[in-house]
Amino acid sequence: MIKWITIFVLLPSLAFAGHIHKEKEYQEAWCKKINGITEYRLEDGARVDCLTDQFAIEFDFAPKWAESIGQALYYAEMTGRKPGVVLIQENDDDDRYMDRLKKVAGRHGIKVWEMTPDEL
Repeated sequence: MIKWITIFVLLPSLAFAGHIHKEKEYQEAWCKKINGITEYRLEDGARVDCLTDQFAIEFDFAPKWAESIGQALYYAEMTGRKPGVVLIQENDDDDRYMDRLKKVAGRHGIKVWEMTPDEL
């Protein structure tokens, strides 16, 4: 029993252990700069990370590049905006994920931006 309690207590902190900042910190800083709405709630309860007049934007850390595509497309469909992704790049080797994202995003009309820790 104690083993399971330890796992459930430590698991959330381990998920953040590999990142310099939380995703939400990047999202709030970037979205505020462009006067967007953070955590815009859709009818089904899903939340768009940043909504602007033109874009429905998903934020994700670089290794989750593929996941960000689906979310951005869904948010765009639900809001009538263009899809966008801000890929958070905290490591030097994250460029490979950006390259992958750009290849797919270009074919599907997804606008891509990058963000690094020094932009906070």
